[in-house]
Amino acid sequence: MTEQADSEYNSDSPTAGETPPHKRTPNPIDQYVGARIRMRRIMLGMSQERLGDAIGLTFQQIQKYEKGTNRIGASRLQQVGIVLNVPVEFFFEGAPLHNGTISSNDGFRESLAASYVTEFMSTTEGIHLMQAFTKIKDPKIRKRILELIDVMARADSHFSE
Repeated sequence: MTEQADSEYNSDSPTAGETPPHKRTPNPIDQYVGARIRMRRIMLGMSQERLGDAIGLTFQQIQKYEKGTNRIGASRLQQVGIVLNVPVEFFFEGAPLHNGTISSNDGFRESLAASYVTEFMSTTEGIHLMQAFTKIKDPKIRKRILELIDVMARADSHFSE
């Protein structure tokens, strides 16, 4: 690893004579991977403590990974994937790239603006909404729910203006 790359990776550990930084900003990829870990863990109904126990970590360390505060190494990410029953690639699907696009499995690229869907689906509300909605089997009811949400969203945007 180059000296520059090494110092970027360990940016929260100052070298001799340097003052420690006040607050390190998490890398967007670390945050994204952490959000995908959280999303999958919640989808499985697994607690941070249970995931931590399965890979030999505390729930606090899992929290730091999920927030992107701490980077997760390749071997640890593989362990997490095994416990969460997904391949390592899962954690990077739709991840933002350095040029403002989002990766995609089909070779196409989406704009960074489309990442709001992934961000929402990584929240507790997004996962709960998806789980509840997919339990509704009647397509007519699903359509009516979508129409209701559209009306509510338009009404909310009028109140916000």
